[in-house]
Amino acid sequence: MTPQSAQAVGTFLVTPLTRRTESGDYTASVSVRRGMHDRIFRFIQRFDSHALAAHYALDQGRHIALNGAAT
Repeated sequence: MTPQSAQAVGTFLVTPLTRRTESGDYTASVSVRRGMHDRIFRFIQRFDSHALAAHYALDQGRHIALNGAAT
């Protein structure tokens, strides 16, 4: 997995992660961290590019942080 630029969202640090699959498409995950604890969320959807996967992961991470799903 390749970490991308992290973004602060309230008290959380959201970091999108992408991985290129053997078939050439990309998967997305996101790390949502607060203090010393973080949660990794993996998504099923596949993407045609690294940028699309990273954008999706960051959007989902922001939503998770803002709506309390990471606590």
